[in-house]
Amino acid sequence: MSSFITQQRVRFGHVDPAGIVYFPRIYDYLHEAFEELFDVHVGVKYYEMLLKDRIGFPLVHSEVSFDGPLKFGNRPLVRVTCFKLGNSSLGLHYVYEVDDKICVDARQTTVCVNTKTMQPQRIPDAFRARFEEILESRENQ
Repeated sequence: MSSFITQQRVRFGHVDPAGIVYFPRIYDYLHEAFEELFDVHVGVKYYEMLLKDRIGFPLVHSEVSFDGPLKFGNRPLVRVTCFKLGNSSLGLHYVYEVDDKICVDARQTTVCVNTKTMQPQRIPDAFRARFEEILESRENQ
């Protein structure tokens, strides 16, 4: 199975007094990985897609497992795969690893919408082709 891989950095301002990433910050990390996926893998800057093309992918469902702490100075490897590719819905699976140990495992579902009307629309074929490249096999779902 192919995946999109990126890396992020845990900065001092992201951690709580215990020295670990405060859990709501994980949603910021997930969205940063989402934007990086569009920029690098899909080939379109997410903000340009929102402003120029009037296409957005708002979050409609999220499941996050916190399996280990992310600490100041960590540079987690982030693997992103697609677990669902519907007509307008897109399910992405994010796995954050530090030293080959999973710290965060998240599944998020978004829906492709026209940002002017906020009505669902079909995921553009060019995007669909890129997501198919990282589509998980049925056994991994």
